[in-house]
Amino acid sequence: MLVVRELSKQFGGLKAVDDLSFDVKSGTIHSIIGPNGAGKTTLVNMITGVYRVTSGEIYLKKEGEVYHKDDIEEIIHGKRENITNISMNKLVHKGVCRTFQHLEICKEMSVLENIMLGFHRFLNKNFILSCINSKKIREDEKKYEYEAIQYLKMFSLKDITYKKADSLPYGVLKKLEIIRALAAKPRLILFDEPVAGLNPKETAEISEIIKELANRGITIILVEHDMKMVMQISDKITVVNFGKKLAEGTPLEITDDENVINAYLGKRHGKA
Repeated sequence: MLVVRELSKQFGGLKAVDDLSFDVKSGTIHSIIGPNGAGKTTLVNMITGVYRVTSGEIYLKKEGEVYHKDDIEEIIHGKRENITNISMNKLVHKGVCRTFQHLEICKEMSVLENIMLGFHRFLNKNFILSCINSKKIREDEKKYEYEAIQYLKMFSLKDITYKKADSLPYGVLKKLEIIRALAAKPRLILFDEPVAGLNPKETAEISEIIKELANRGITIILVEHDMKMVMQISDKITVVNFGKKLAEGTPLEITDDENVINAYLGKRHGKA
């Protein structure tokens, strides 16, 4: 789904991401982990066009295209779309969405209105038809309001459809942000610390939601500090430290990697 090649980001004299490369397989949960300050959020911000890339390239699988395992070099040379430095509002139209480390919810809007923002790219935006409140505009709105309510049912949140977002607890707002991302019908979602600040029950609920999305064929890139969650739901993990790739593999491979243990614990600890 995503190919990242030799990606770097420099802020003055600081290299936050340094020559980082990795591939994300379609329909999987690919986690990016590392100590605080490792460059994880900077990486997400580059992939989603929030930060401009200093050097390197990012490629996205074109919709409907199928590739074999040995096609990577051909993909890079023309078979995938180069999305380096493309803004988030354009990436949404290519099937890429994200959530944020800090909530980006419109708190003065209702839950339904927040989700309708996610459907924005599908809604009829004809100015004249909007001014006269045409039948086509009304039908569009009704259709996507229905879809929004179906998402809320899926998350067991239908009873808050018309509530103001600012009246809701933090854990519910985290789910609302995920629903709004789903409304854009993405192929790839980047989650930046989706369970930060949540209790164990809420964390387990979000974990199940993310697994269900992957089961439905949505590719997930997960940045998260909750290692228990990461190890339980990830198909593959890329570990970064000081902006560089430190290790990569399955959860089992990562937990026994000497470099990863040293980066997190400062020295080799005996196995339990």
